[in-house]
Amino acid sequence: MVFLYNLSIKIYFVLVLLASTFNRKAKLWIEGRKNYWSRLKSQIDPSSKIVWFHCSSLGEFEQGRPLIEAFKQRMPEVKILLTFFSPSGYEVRKNYSGADYIFYLPLDTKANAQQFLALVKPFMAIFIKYEFWYHFLSHLKMNKIPTYLVSANFRPDQVFFKTYGEWYRKFLQNFTCFFVQNTKSKELLESIGLTNVLVTGDTRFDRVARIAAEAREVPLIQEFVGSRKVFVAGSTWPKDEDIILPLTHRFPDVKFLIVPHEVDESHIQSIIQKSPVQAVRFTKASAGDVSNAQVMIVDTIGLLASIYRYGHIAYVGGGFGVGIHNTLEAAAYGIPVIFGPNYQKFQEAKDLVAQKAGFSIKSQGELANLLNRLLTDEKEYMSSCGEAKKIVNSGLGATQKIIDKIMGEL
Repeated sequence: MVFLYNLSIKIYFVLVLLASTFNRKAKLWIEGRKNYWSRLKSQIDPSSKIVWFHCSSLGEFEQGRPLIEAFKQRMPEVKILLTFFSPSGYEVRKNYSGADYIFYLPLDTKANAQQFLALVKPFMAIFIKYEFWYHFLSHLKMNKIPTYLVSANFRPDQVFFKTYGEWYRKFLQNFTCFFVQNTKSKELLESIGLTNVLVTGDTRFDRVARIAAEAREVPLIQEFVGSRKVFVAGSTWPKDEDIILPLTHRFPDVKFLIVPHEVDESHIQSIIQKSPVQAVRFTKASAGDVSNAQVMIVDTIGLLASIYRYGHIAYVGGGFGVGIHNTLEAAAYGIPVIFGPNYQKFQEAKDLVAQKAGFSIKSQGELANLLNRLLTDEKEYMSSCGEAKKIVNSGLGATQKIIDKIMGEL
């Protein structure tokens, strides 16, 4: 199995290398790892006491950020090394001031794992939610470095819990402790003999609550919104936009803020062309341009979490693809959250649906009916708002539980 795993890693690298000739993300993935070892060696202070945090991408970073900042507060002498696997995390947060060192993660080979740990010498490693790399995890355990998995959420359909998953279970056996989101995850881990598990919840609740409390004003968006009700569609993909945009003319009194997941020029132009009503771009509009437009396309990154503050209703994209994006960012403002049908992997989305604070739609017709209800039935709308806020408040405190447990062991 190790041979097949190593082969798959090599094949993955070749595919990314080929894709880098025409795909921007793949190109960034390759370029970000050039001269890797010389850069790592020149920047890392070998005398530092380093905690290594690893996140797959931007979403996992936001999940791990409260813990990173809690570490810095409790142990200011510690240096934080933050690694990302994906460009969508690294390129956005490569200048994050809460970490002392920020790098891509090298490919998971035996040689890379050995060299990385020899240079960094972390006294602790913390992986956020998932990312199971065989060689890195094996060598962390081999070097007796405590390794934690934070805000983990396991499902029965994962390979670890299948009859043929014995080799993959070795990945999990390298963790010192699992901090999981729910009791189901704990039960699944215990079913394969892993008892070093604590149910601490999801650190994203702490993060989104803080973001909502500190949300900044965006004057141009305030000008666009005026006194109208606002539908904020965040992290949208073309399928989401194909469902949302034709409805704009059916709700002429509602302003639509579209914040796409990808902000490349071709995607932005596609949204403009598909809009049946007047649309403006955030980066190219001025205060005098926006009041008459019904749609604003936010064609820049980093504003979504604050933009939800203007929403009367939120829509979170991705649910017609591999899975929805962060619903908690919207729910933290106490507004109803709508998303597509692919949300079963996300416990917080299931909780929102169960409490009627979140709504899953499968078609444009379902979205139109739902919007009509929420915009006209004040009782249902206010109930949904209250439940959304209640769910977020009930999930607070995971960061404190995790940091207390880790510090206790230190």
